[in-house]
Amino acid sequence: MPFRLRTYAEQVAEHLRSGILAGRWTGELPGEDRLGAELNVNHTTVGTAIRQLEKEGLLVNRGAGRPRGIRMPKNAAAPSMRIAILLYEGIDRKLDYNVDLQHRLIEAGHLPSIPPKALVDLRMDVKRIAGLVNKTEADAWVIQCGSTEILEWFSRRDAPAFAFAGRRRGVRIAGSGPEKLPAVRASVRRLFELGHRRIVMLAREERRKPSPGHMERSFIEELQSLGIATGSYNLPDWDDTKDGLYRLLGSLFRHTPPTALLIDEVPLYLAVELHLARLGLLAPRDVSLLCLDPSPAFRWHRPSVAHISWDSQPIINQIVRWADNVARGNDDRRQTFTKAGFVEGGTFGPVPR
Repeated sequence: MPFRLRTYAEQVAEHLRSGILAGRWTGELPGEDRLGAELNVNHTTVGTAIRQLEKEGLLVNRGAGRPRGIRMPKNAAAPSMRIAILLYEGIDRKLDYNVDLQHRLIEAGHLPSIPPKALVDLRMDVKRIAGLVNKTEADAWVIQCGSTEILEWFSRRDAPAFAFAGRRRGVRIAGSGPEKLPAVRASVRRLFELGHRRIVMLAREERRKPSPGHMERSFIEELQSLGIATGSYNLPDWDDTKDGLYRLLGSLFRHTPPTALLIDEVPLYLAVELHLARLGLLAPRDVSLLCLDPSPAFRWHRPSVAHISWDSQPIINQIVRWADNVARGNDDRRQTFTKAGFVEGGTFGPVPR
């Protein structure tokens, strides 16, 4: 077979083809001017190479002035992506589902990593988060329990992003998480049946501000539907620190002590339970307690802990599918929910007499 030198346009087409299949670009290809400057070739050469990839079906012409869309072959293996998992708190790296998520992403051929700082370390501040993102080598991000402001910022970036729980409703970002609203309503109704009227939810700051989230609003609405007058007492504002939590508990139990507490997150629940025990207040004798998340540690509790139960596996499966999807160049922004249920444990009891 005679040897044939490839033209500059053919060489550029091969370079772009290899980069697309390797996952260097996803979703869309940079503009001709940017590619020409990067490859040090003229506009005509880049245009000829791009038209060749359009004929092959690898690129889609979206019209004048718009970037070409990338269409990965159906039989192409998903290229490896560097996926950064931005945790809510540093201690969350030890949670079972975060360990499982990393293993599943590795099995799918991706490279997961956890940045050195979590959202709480960065004070949920978008500018601080942007600084961390700019220093992190990642092709895509998974954000756990992000606020609306944070998730909206990620949704505007070129890099694909996935919201694991958090306030993602109404944000154009891929995501999944437990649907807790029915379970929260069921727990409030059960407390009402047991005689409780002073029911308080302790939620983290990003769940309360700038306005209460869907779960918090659902909690208030359920109280109102049962004829219970509501106000800041039921969803108190507090300094989102350890000292702030203890000051809040001291204030709550000084004058009009709640008879039931719904507590967001397992670490917060354990801190509240321990602090109340030091004050001589035990569940369910003095106050009923509900954790809004499950934990393997609850197996060792006596009495058993009332909690909201949900399965992390469907969420992990969704993240892996999303990672493979965006690695092939697809703009995947689907949001799903997994079912959550109210588990009435031994920390629920009649209102104290």
